[in-house]
Amino acid sequence: MKIKQYRTQFIKELSPFYDAYEAESFFYLILEDKHKLRQIDLALNHELFFSDVDLDIWENLLIQLKKEVPIQYLLGKTSFYGLDFEVNENVLIPRPETEELVEWIINENIGRSKKIKILDIGTGSGCIAVSLAKNLPKAEVYAIDVSKKAIETAKRNAVNNNVEVTFMYQDILVTDELKCKFDVIVSNPPYVRNLEKEEIKKNVLDYEPHLALFVDDNDALVFYRKIASLAQNNLLPNGQLYFEINQYLGKEMIDLLGKMDFINIDLRKDIYDNDRMIKVNI
Repeated sequence: MKIKQYRTQFIKELSPFYDAYEAESFFYLILEDKHKLRQIDLALNHELFFSDVDLDIWENLLIQLKKEVPIQYLLGKTSFYGLDFEVNENVLIPRPETEELVEWIINENIGRSKKIKILDIGTGSGCIAVSLAKNLPKAEVYAIDVSKKAIETAKRNAVNNNVEVTFMYQDILVTDELKCKFDVIVSNPPYVRNLEKEEIKKNVLDYEPHLALFVDDNDALVFYRKIASLAQNNLLPNGQLYFEINQYLGKEMIDLLGKMDFINIDLRKDIYDNDRMIKVNI
């Protein structure tokens, strides 16, 4: 079957589940991943075709997409801050909003003349830690996660992106102290309350790890309070603490950090105009 013909069929079959733009984007992501062909290649050669073996591969992927399995998990990878990352069911799929947090940290620290130590708490795929290590050559980067399988994935991502990150298996909620002091501590911890589950898309709710997503409705800031407490004792003078946060809890985060005597509280919105990230100084 000609690829151009199959493209039309592929998008039509996904129409009950995704809009046409998203279905088309899936098509070209798979085309490049499985066949090393880009959209321009198909535009320039209408005679390109799929073999029966190719069609079997595509049909299997189509079945999974109809179940709303994330395309990133099906391909086993995604792009984040210009880098390629392995992703699987043990780690969250990195979001564009988190790229904004990384950009903020890089812009604030790129001009440093001396080496700095950075700690990423709840690293998951390692997207924050690896991106910072790649873009801040004077940074010594450490990363913590409670999931051993997530750490295994993050280690591979560090190797594949040619950076050094020290990964540690650790449950931050039962950690009394950190091993050393840091110039920067960053965390994108679980922050979705159970009451917000109805807002979560099926592809996230059914397939991404709940351990990295959800917190109890009655203690939604549990990770922030714990990490901020550790930061009080483990940030160096003029140290920076960054969080990605629940968009509905910006005021609560300001109150929490203010009561803990952090200074220069800076709450920022993401590309979707939601309160999404906050920075404070010790």
